[in-house]
Amino acid sequence: MEDLKELWLFLKDNKKWWLTPLIIVLILLAMLVFAGSSSTVAPFVYTLF
Repeated sequence: MEDLKELWLFLKDNKKWWLTPLIIVLILLAMLVFAGSSSTVAPFVYTLF
C-alpha cells in the first residue's frame, strides 16, 4: 500500500494526471491476466478474445 500512496503523491505533486488512465488500464490488464491463469475463470476470459 505504501507504493500506491507514493504513486498518488507523485501524480498529485507533479500534476501528471494524464498517467492516471494508463495506470488504470495496466491494472485492469494485470487483473485480466491473473484471472486468466486461474482454472475456473479461464474459459470465460478466453472467450473475450
